[in-house]
Amino acid sequence: MPPKRSTKGPARRINSYLRVAGTLAVSAFWGLHAHAANVDVAIAFAVDFSSSIDEKIADLQREGHAAALTSPEIIAAITRNYVGCISVTYFEWSSPGQTRVVLPWTSICGLEDAKAAASVIIKRGDTGHIRRGRSGTSVSAAIDVGSLLLDQFPGKAAKKVIDISSNGENNDGMPVQPSRLNAIAKGYTINAIAIPTEDDNPHQPLASYFAQSVIGGSQAFVITPKGPTDYATALRRKLVTEVSMKCRPPTDGCALFNQ
Repeated sequence: MPPKRSTKGPARRINSYLRVAGTLAVSAFWGLHAHAANVDVAIAFAVDFSSSIDEKIADLQREGHAAALTSPEIIAAITRNYVGCISVTYFEWSSPGQTRVVLPWTSICGLEDAKAAASVIIKRGDTGHIRRGRSGTSVSAAIDVGSLLLDQFPGKAAKKVIDISSNGENNDGMPVQPSRLNAIAKGYTINAIAIPTEDDNPHQPLASYFAQSVIGGSQAFVITPKGPTDYATALRRKLVTEVSMKCRPPTDGCALFNQ
């Protein structure tokens, strides 16, 4: 008789998907309503709020995204595009099932839209004050949630991006590769900003891990800040590249590419 095929892997992935869908449903129940139309780019910001994210890093991520969205460079890049609008959603993730949508799909067509979205991120985003129960870092879950949010995008976008911000490798939940390949197969691009830590291995920095194992899709790249004070600047350079609808990667030597 042929050996029995194990169903444990598929069952675990189905359960993980159901947890993701349940989390998003709860977020919608809390009163988050998506607003989107046809745009040039749809970006799902996937922001790490696992137990390794302290108050300092939480502030960097929350304030960095808000500052980047409202920067003159981003507004100019948006308005120069074909439609002249992008749409963004911002969610926080840690272990599988530990996901929180902070900003639902929101169209940004100018500075006032950007300020409104930034205000929500500042007010509702993680502050790092309470880290109990967040445990691990599941990059695979972050990709799955980002992919599901892009599936549910209520409009049309010429480009769809999952934009991961994290200070750690995948150490919880499913392996990254199936989630990564699934998102790429849908035509989504996975980019990342790797936040360096004090114990970062100089021989294999976190950015190298993201470049080799996480990012993918058309013109995908990972960027790493040179230091804590460079996060907002690095993120702004990254967003300009994503929003501009053409490949214009950062040129200061801090980016790695998979293609």
